[in-house]
Order: sequence, then structure tokens, then C-alpha cells
Amino acid sequence: MLGDCQTAAIVGRSGGVEWLCPPDFDSPSVFARLLDPDGGHLSIAPEQPASVVRRYLPGTLVLESTFTTGDGVVRVTDGLLLGRGERGHDIGHTSPHVLVRVVEGVSGAVRMHLEHAPRPDYARGDVALESLSSYEIRGGGVTLLCEAALTADDASASASWLSAPGTCVTTSLTFGAIRVSDPRAHLDDTIAAWRSWVGLHEGYRGHHQDLVQHSAIVLQALTHAPTGAIVAAPTTSLVEAEAPDATWDYRYAWLRDTSMTVQALWVAACPDEAQRYFSWIATVTAGSPRIQVVYGIHGEADLTEHTLDNLSGFNGARPARVGNGAWDQEQLDVPGEVLDAAWQLRDHLTDLDKATVALLCRLADHAADHWSDQDSGMWEGRDGTRDYVSSKVLCWVALDRAVRMSDRLGNNARPQIWQQAAGAVRAAVLEKAWSSTLGAYTGAFGSNHLDASVLLMPIVGFLPADDPRMLATINVIARDLNDNGLIVRWTGADGAAFAICSYWLADCLARAGQLDRALEVFNRVTECANDIGLLSEEIDPQTNALMGNFPQGLSHVGLVNAAWSIQQLR
Repeated sequence: MLGDCQTAAIVGRSGGVEWLCPPDFDSPSVFARLLDPDGGHLSIAPEQPASVVRRYLPGTLVLESTFTTGDGVVRVTDGLLLGRGERGHDIGHTSPHVLVRVVEGVSGAVRMHLEHAPRPDYARGDVALESLSSYEIRGGGVTLLCEAALTADDASASASWLSAPGTCVTTSLTFGAIRVSDPRAHLDDTIAAWRSWVGLHEGYRGHHQDLVQHSAIVLQALTHAPTGAIVAAPTTSLVEAEAPDATWDYRYAWLRDTSMTVQALWVAACPDEAQRYFSWIATVTAGSPRIQVVYGIHGEADLTEHTLDNLSGFNGARPARVGNGAWDQEQLDVPGEVLDAAWQLRDHLTDLDKATVALLCRLADHAADHWSDQDSGMWEGRDGTRDYVSSKVLCWVALDRAVRMSDRLGNNARPQIWQQAAGAVRAAVLEKAWSSTLGAYTGAFGSNHLDASVLLMPIVGFLPADDPRMLATINVIARDLNDNGLIVRWTGADGAAFAICSYWLADCLARAGQLDRALEVFNRVTECANDIGLLSEEIDPQTNALMGNFPQGLSHVGLVNAAWSIQQLR
């Protein structure tokens, strides 16, 4: 992934930009070869077979790929530019929507090939490339400039050159009207910008410090700087393991993940990022008649799902989708996530404005009035509603945090009613979620199926991890939802481990004082990251292959929070 805090590009190991949606994460794609061989791409690679070693330049999201062929070695440096001169907390606000690719010869002489095939609007739009000069091509919504001579037809352009020590060929792809006069210098400035942000966020010193810092950079890249929204992932329709049509669009911001994300930003970054995210939530929900689980990055409420029938899908998995039907679901965990985030930020939200106070009271009242309702659950099931335990627990969180903050919530605060409702929720969960057959808390009232989401109970403070029944549940999940060392979401979900579930287990084990077991689980899931340290939503337990939308912010959130709990135990 490359990122400019407004959108992201996915670059394959073979040197192709396989996905890019400028100017925003949820904009229509210009390159979508990720979802169809003819979906569009910008490839730069050796003409002959090559091996590749990739890394991010330290403290950045600028990618360096070193290709080795029989004739020599060449290095490609890729980055989405940040605004010129941006530093620290200001990065990403004025990103120019320019992708820069710099090719340098390292040794020998390697013949390189560039192919540019823009396919706008998810490969549904007109291309009609126009040669402005031998080095500049416009069309398909973008302009390509290359220091090697380009040849073009109506739909694609290409270039070839010999890369040897001392040679450097720079290519820039521009969306919009901004022109970059010196792309290499601007890329150097972008490197400095990322490092200036990292320099403000080096407070974490502990378990897997390098991975925590890298995850912080990933989360910052998934943040839409102009609004403060954080997208779940920058891609759509990368198929999950459960079914061949489990192809969802994750380029939106889920309120369900708020509390965990705020905690991770607090640990890995600083309160500034967490406050900005919370401010976005308060803004988009202020005038909303219903608090949704997910919104668009600009606050769009209607995310009606539709299919892209012209695309063959990732590895043939169809349909490709835009939008997400979860926007219209009832998920009772949302009030708890938002109120817990406010509680975590309480010392920094010194002056709560009227709109925020109204929102928090509204969420607490909703939890008090509706905690006994059934809902779709945090896994967003599309097969009906149930009494999901994690939803009830998060309703308790909403009420508990609202009571604790009631002295700051003005005349609309109803602490006695909230306290009474919290007690009722707690009693119901302790009675109805426990299965004497399994010796564990289950995923829904009256069920005998396990669900890894109940691992949130100690994480949010509903029960301590060493409570006898909670510890029994942790051990049963570790045993019965274990697939080759990774944790699946629920009973029967074999073959598809969720990264966040494994991190929840590691977190719980650390809270229960079991350091060795926590480290074993943490290391097992973390070793599944790709060659540049990125995690998707799901993992094949047998092959460690990453599945689902990529990279997945919640997986990196889980890494940060589990590392923090392990460090506290150490």
C-alpha cells in the first residue's frame, strides 16, 4: 500500500499498481486490475524474469522494491505525494493526488518496461489517450509524465529503457490540475513529511515497538486527513473465505471500531489523532436521524450497495461491489464503542460542545431503551437478528461510561436510569450467555456456539480476564476456535481465521497473566503479515495466505492493543 492520507494505491510484487481510486478512498478506480485483468494498471518492471525484495523506507509509507535479474539489479521507489512542506500532524491535508515512481540502476544493465493502461470508473469509462508530447500522455482521468519516451494508442501507453548505474527514470501520474515541477524532490519531501509525523509519535517503548510504529503509520495512511474519518481498508471486493460471494466494500468508516481504534491511536500515536477521529464521529452523527454503524468518509449516510457486473472479480470471485449494506443494519454495539472512546479521551475533551453532549446522551438513552432488542451483531450477519452477547456487553459499556461521565453531560444526563439499565444488562449476560454444556460464554443468548467476540468482555472491563468463568471461556475459545494456531470467528468457521480474533485472544491471555501463551498467539498471527508488514482481515490457517480487503485497519488496531497489554504484563 501507498498512501497520501486521502486515498491509497496497491502495488503488487511484480511492480504493477493494481488499484488506485483518486482523489478519495471511495472514489471510482482508475486502476482496478486487482478485480479484473482488464481493470487497468500502471506497471514498471524488468522485461526478463526477476526476484524482488521490498521494504518501506524507515518511518514512511514510501515503498522500495529491488529487482534482481540475470543482467543486473534495479531499484524502484514508489510514493503517493503528501503536500509540499507538510509536517507533523498536518500531513495529508493538501495532498496533490500524484503518484511518483523512480527507477534507478544499481548494477549491470536491466531493460525496463512501463505499461500504462488507465481504465476510469471501475473500467466502465472512456479512455481515449492523447499524446501531449513524447513524454506526456493524458486520458482516462489522469496524466502520465515519464522521462523515457512513450508510445501510445487509444487505450494504453508504454516505454522501454536500459537501466544501469547512474541512470534514473522518474514517472509521475497526476489526477486533477496540480502539476509537480520536480517529482523526485517532492518525493524526498514526502519522505521527510512521514518521518516528521513519526517523530511526534515515538512514545511507545515496548513489545514489538517496530511493528507498533509501522501499524501506526498504516492507520495514519487509512485516515482521510481532510475529514478525520478512518476507513476500514482501501479496497473493495477482495473475497473472504466464508463464501465465493463474500465480497464487500470496506472503503468507509465503521463506528463499530471506534473504541478499539481510539485506544490503538492513543498507544501508537497520540491523543491528537484520536481526538480528530472522535470529532469526525460527532460531526457526521449530529444531524443523523439514526446512528449508523458505518458512514462515508464525508459523512454520507446512504451507502446503498450495487454490483460492478463488468468486473470479473478478485481471482474470479463475483460480484465486485460498491457501497455496503451494513449502513442500514441495526447494530447495538455502536453506542458502547462511541461512549467508550469519549471516556478514553475524557481528559482531552475538556469542553464538550452541546452537539457532542447531545450525541452521548442520545447514545446512552438508546442503549438503555434497546439493549434487550435483537440485532445483526458486530459480524454484520445477513441471515437475521439475534441476542448477540457482544452487542449486549457493548450496551453495558455505553451505560457504564455514560454514568461515569454524567457530571459532564448536562441536564439531559439520566445517571440513575442508565445505572439501573447497566445492572439489568449485566445480569442478563451473566445468566443467559453462559453455557454449562460448553463451560463458556457463547455468542448469543441460548446458543451453544462459541464466538470470539466475547473476548471483548475483559478488554472493555465487563469482567476481569481471571474471573473463573471468563478464564474458562478464554481457554475454551483458545482450544475450540483454534485452527492451526489462529482463531476463527465462531463455531464452524474453519478455514478462515480473523486476525483481530487472534489478537483479542493474545490480549486476554496477557490480562489473565499468562505471558507465554499471549506471546505465542501474538507471534503466530503476526508472522502472517506480508513481506512489508501488512495484514488483511482474514488468514488461511494452513497456508498463512492473506484473505479479504487489504490492508485491514482493524487487524493493525488489534496488533497495537495486544502488544500494549503484553507490555503491561512484562
